[in-house]
Amino acid sequence: MIERLSSRTPQQALAALLERYAPKRLLLIGASELPALGAFQAVHSDCQIAHAPAGALPAELAAQRFDLALVVDCLEHLPKRSGLELLGGIRNLNASRMAVLVDLQACAWQDTDFFALALQVNERFQRGEQTLSLFTYDLLDYKQVPDWLNAKFWANPEMFGKYWW
Repeated sequence: MIERLSSRTPQQALAALLERYAPKRLLLIGASELPALGAFQAVHSDCQIAHAPAGALPAELAAQRFDLALVVDCLEHLPKRSGLELLGGIRNLNASRMAVLVDLQACAWQDTDFFALALQVNERFQRGEQTLSLFTYDLLDYKQVPDWLNAKFWANPEMFGKYWW
């Protein structure tokens, strides 16, 4: 499979993601400063941003709900098990949307680890020898509704009232 690299920079992709979702409450895990986040906050001053270092979420943040969670420069500094617990916990409890920017070569992760957490590869960026991958999760896009899941196929409506058991 030939892998396409994005023509954008990671900061441009994050800025587009922030503009698309326009979160009122944002959780940033890992990186201390992001230029895209600074520019977003300058325009959207009502956005509340909570920051946590790489690792397990502090209790006060773990008990809150956010519109979007950004995980940047984090998984490279954690054991894989801790990273899986962090991403799974955020996805299940803290945010219905998540974006993870990670250097797969700098950590023990593979694409399939993110797929197992229901994240999708959004873009890949290359600068010199480093390749960054942007994975995203959106609960609303997680699974498309199948065609058969509607009232037309429920309880055999044409048989209603014909047979008694």
